[in-house]
Amino acid sequence: MHYFDLKDGVLHAEGVNLETLAAEVGTPTYVYSAATLRRHYGLMREACDAHKGALGDALIAFAVKANSNISVLKVLGQLGCGADTVSEGEIRRALKAGIPASKIIFSGVGKTDAELAFAIREGVRQINVESSTELERLIAVAASMDAKPDIAIRVNPKIGAGGHAKITTGGAGDKFGVPVEEAMDLYAVASRSAHVNPVGLACHIGSQITDLTPLESAFKVLRQMTETLREQGMSVTRLDLGGGLGVPYYGETNTPPPSAYIAMVAGVLEGLGVEAAFEPGRLMAANAGILLSRVVHMNERTDGRRFLVLDAAMNDLMRPALYDAFHDIKPVRPKGGEAIPHDVVGPVCETGDTFARDRNLTPLQAGDLVAFMSAGAYGAVMSGEYNTRPLAAEVLADGDKWAVIRPRPTYDEMFAREPIADWL
Repeated sequence: MHYFDLKDGVLHAEGVNLETLAAEVGTPTYVYSAATLRRHYGLMREACDAHKGALGDALIAFAVKANSNISVLKVLGQLGCGADTVSEGEIRRALKAGIPASKIIFSGVGKTDAELAFAIREGVRQINVESSTELERLIAVAASMDAKPDIAIRVNPKIGAGGHAKITTGGAGDKFGVPVEEAMDLYAVASRSAHVNPVGLACHIGSQITDLTPLESAFKVLRQMTETLREQGMSVTRLDLGGGLGVPYYGETNTPPPSAYIAMVAGVLEGLGVEAAFEPGRLMAANAGILLSRVVHMNERTDGRRFLVLDAAMNDLMRPALYDAFHDIKPVRPKGGEAIPHDVVGPVCETGDTFARDRNLTPLQAGDLVAFMSAGAYGAVMSGEYNTRPLAAEVLADGDKWAVIRPRPTYDEMFAREPIADWL
């Protein structure tokens, strides 16, 4: 579900005309829909509340890595959403957006001592521990601060899933978490420590998962571990179930809805008496954003290939280059005509700067606007300035209102970040 629709022949973001917006802000520009963010959070909240008996007061903690814009986080935070973070910077962004520390989870395999200390000082909800060495370091940091933070042990259940090998995180060879046996031992070590308070287990097996079966298998592992730990006299009150539920980039209709996902989780956890946490990222943000781009020109070669050259590039939207990811590409003002194959590319000096091969599109010409759909997650947040290209602007639409929520930097602003060595 999203709120990007044609009105009077022109694509709009809610009530905002994208032609008008592009004329004022320029391109490439990310545009987010506040209504879509609110709807997606509402669907998750409704589903969780319907299964309160099995899930407790479930926390929905948006995965900040999916879209870390502070205004996006603020829209969600105002609804009661928490934040799943993987760096001090993401914790700071969540706090800046008004999300209380009591709703912030700190995950990640490479937390520094300084980041751990910061999380403890801010009083985050829990720190997810991902290795024995990290637990040792956290205990030492907490002891130096005379603190006792709540923690969860992240389990690697050797069940990997996801839309691409690079976003599978629960397989035996993946860097995240620890195997079941080691997790049980770490939980016991943590329980004996005076400087950490183990409250639960965590698990996240991958991203863009469109089959509930591997998720259900992983959650059953967590249930069994919880029961065993309790039999051994230890307290387990929370299960952090991560995120990873996929979205229909191709317009699929068989992608499990949040209601089915939550119902499955409730079935696994029924009677266990734990408080669940969910960390949706893509599920909340992907369809809430588009990347608006303008056609530079059409290069139709003598060998018959048609290259549609856009002003957006791989530095603006990395997913196709990284994961061969698919994004629907729509004209902002459709003109009709026969759809014919195009290679859709950007201006960066890399063959990898290709968004689509042989994509059937109706005729477009220089100056026309197109929108990359479902670009609200892992879009602007992964962008860079390769080829000295300014970052794309970001805009939030909310009804008929819109605002620039990250301006496009000027070249002077870009160069000001690079002081020249004083001996040159």
